[in-house]
Amino acid sequence: MPGQLRDPVPPAQVRILVLDSTRREPEPVAALRHLLRSIERLPTSVAVGVGIGASWFTEGRARSLKLAAMPGFAGDVPDPRHTHGDVLVQFASSRQSPIAEAAESLRGAMGSGWRVRWQLDGFRPDNRAEGGRGLARNPFHFSEGFGNPDSERETRQRVLIRADQGLPEWSVGGSFQVVRIVQLATELWDADSVKEQEQLIGRRRDGRWLDGTPADERPDFATDPKGRMTPLDSHVRLAAPNRRRPPPIVRRSYSYDRGNGDTGLIFSCFQRDLRTGFEAVQKRLEHEAMAKYLLTTGGGYFFVPPTSPDWLEKIASK
Repeated sequence: MPGQLRDPVPPAQVRILVLDSTRREPEPVAALRHLLRSIERLPTSVAVGVGIGASWFTEGRARSLKLAAMPGFAGDVPDPRHTHGDVLVQFASSRQSPIAEAAESLRGAMGSGWRVRWQLDGFRPDNRAEGGRGLARNPFHFSEGFGNPDSERETRQRVLIRADQGLPEWSVGGSFQVVRIVQLATELWDADSVKEQEQLIGRRRDGRWLDGTPADERPDFATDPKGRMTPLDSHVRLAAPNRRRPPPIVRRSYSYDRGNGDTGLIFSCFQRDLRTGFEAVQKRLEHEAMAKYLLTTGGGYFFVPPTSPDWLEKIASK
């Protein structure tokens, strides 16, 4: 299981640090090996996860992994300074101070083979567990995380790469992480009534469904074909239209605040297949009514290695 998913309730604070390799050889395995060993020596009070971007791999390796740079979607305005990257390092803890210390320690130990491409700090207001799921309150004042699985078994089914997927043998047991930096128009949002906001989301602020279904259950949208209870273009109805087949992703998102009104969401999700996971959901959301409040400005796709310590050596030996 990727380190970022071992606890159903994510730590309340996070720092995303994205690095680029300064090595120019086609496959800088030695530099990555050094970086990973430096991470292993960081304080144990900080949970650290790693993702590898398509740009680190050779073209052939990335193609065999079915990993590419995150494409643009409708409404995206990506800033190149905060998009993509060779390696993502995610630090998480209950407090920001040990995260800052660990990140600074890594920057001092990672050597000349790496440079910082971008970074962003995040936090989870009202971070809690309900029904085996980790929930938090987003900048739009709504609780989120209800769509996550409530068991480790289902989490594994959604996120871990399997041997029958046709991907390289060394990737089995790994995962794919999507990170999206989504700026939220909170002032525009707050000008709407709570009822209007709930119609846009498709849930009550506390998570209950608009048709009265409890928060920890899934409504049957087939009984509301015209969207009289839950609008057809609401966020949750487009994201997960079939209650029997929830999107095969697990979310681990954080809020951010850069100041000067730049607030939003570090949307993060894990899956074993990018096309059937995040991309299928994102394409359904292209015409959601909430789109005018959202602006994606950065992020990337990353391969999360399996816990097996020899996956990198298998790449090097090929």
